[in-house]
Amino acid sequence: MTNWSRLAGLRRWETLLVVLLIALLAWGTARSSFFLDGSNFTIASSAFMERALMALPMTLIIIAGEIDLSVASILGLASAVLGITYAAGVPLWLGVVLALATGIACGLLNGILVTRFALPSLVVTLGTLALFRGLAYVILGGPQGQVAISSYPAEFTRFGFSTIPGTVIPWSFILFTLLLVIFFVLLHKSWGGRQIYSVGLNQDAARFAAVRVARLKLSLFVLSGFIAALAGILYTARISSSRADNALGFELDVIAAVLLGGVSIFGGRGTIIGVLLSLAVVATLRNVLAITNVGPDIQNFAVGGLLILSVLGPNLVRRVLERRPSLVPTSN
Repeated sequence: MTNWSRLAGLRRWETLLVVLLIALLAWGTARSSFFLDGSNFTIASSAFMERALMALPMTLIIIAGEIDLSVASILGLASAVLGITYAAGVPLWLGVVLALATGIACGLLNGILVTRFALPSLVVTLGTLALFRGLAYVILGGPQGQVAISSYPAEFTRFGFSTIPGTVIPWSFILFTLLLVIFFVLLHKSWGGRQIYSVGLNQDAARFAAVRVARLKLSLFVLSGFIAALAGILYTARISSSRADNALGFELDVIAAVLLGGVSIFGGRGTIIGVLLSLAVVATLRNVLAITNVGPDIQNFAVGGLLILSVLGPNLVRRVLERRPSLVPTSN
């Protein structure tokens, strides 16, 4: 397939996401008069920001041909570290630093196991998913472990759920927007982004092109751990509590959003814009279901269906393009 047809396939998929998003917006408007209210946007976007943050490095990891299932557990562990250190009298700023360092250490462990020991990232991060979550329970004291912090500084908790004065835009949305721009430039406008695509398409060819594949993948896992810890700090601020079960199951939405955005599970293909659209789709779907009193189990069922669609859809689009070459201009 030509480069043009690959790009055309992605654009067609992104167009489908726009249509799906419009349909969800129309559905939400029809089901509830509260749906288009500004306060609903604030609530829905604030509640989804942690998953949106974690989807950014996940995009890079999957394009590079790997996956990280442990991101939600890293979030929970970072939140536990922040809570236990603050409860012990450690200054909040130092607790934040320690939580971020925890995320970096978790990402480094994942990266070393994948790159140095040549283990499949699916197996490694499935194991560390349980490992990091279990460690959070140990830190906070048993299966019901919780540090119920109600004395976090108001400035800290306000960042988690408050809005920019005079608007309905939460502060966390500004953080996501800044990181979105950084990741867009990194993936689509830099030499590092081209290396990520080349590794996902063909690791051996990338090595022959002098790409340091192991170092690149290790860096991506560390980046993922750092952003997951940052999301953990944001989540702690939003709910003003550190619990071992914080963000339990968030990895489903993160992976579904990335794959639904047109990122190939086999690596080498995808865009940040596609992931942004799919994040809006998943967040809108959950919001519509929530305001119509649909429980979390059915919401997870719907997101799981989107995950299956995200794997099948782009492949079907690509096969259609391959079987109907007359629809695609030939390259000269």
